[in-house]
Amino acid sequence: MPVSIDAFESDDALGEPSVGEQVVTHLATNSDKAFERGEIAAAIDADANAVGSALTRLKERGLVRHRERYWAITDDRERLRGAYDLHRLLEGLAADEAEAFDRGVWLADARPVEREGDEDRFGDGSD
Repeated sequence: MPVSIDAFESDDALGEPSVGEQVVTHLATNSDKAFERGEIAAAIDADANAVGSALTRLKERGLVRHRERYWAITDDRERLRGAYDLHRLLEGLAADEAEAFDRGVWLADARPVEREGDEDRFGDGSD
């Protein structure tokens, strides 16, 4: 869908939510129901294939549940809250930088988080 040149040149105009964000919002808003992919697509006015791809990614991340042809938001509210908080943090980081957040670059530089019992395995060169 084309946008006007004014929208293109505006900093705020292109920041519409992704299909995945719209799917999560729709399912979370209607957490007492499960929907078919096409129903979700119609509700958020998006292509059904794009919705299907988003649902698959969201399922892999544990943010939606899937049973037969129906989809619902996860019942793990802590996981959903954590994903939302991370998303907002990354958006904020990207907004503060001249370049958008690059997940691939971040993953290449990311260091594992130490867990209890992993004392000297990461970060100090003692492995």
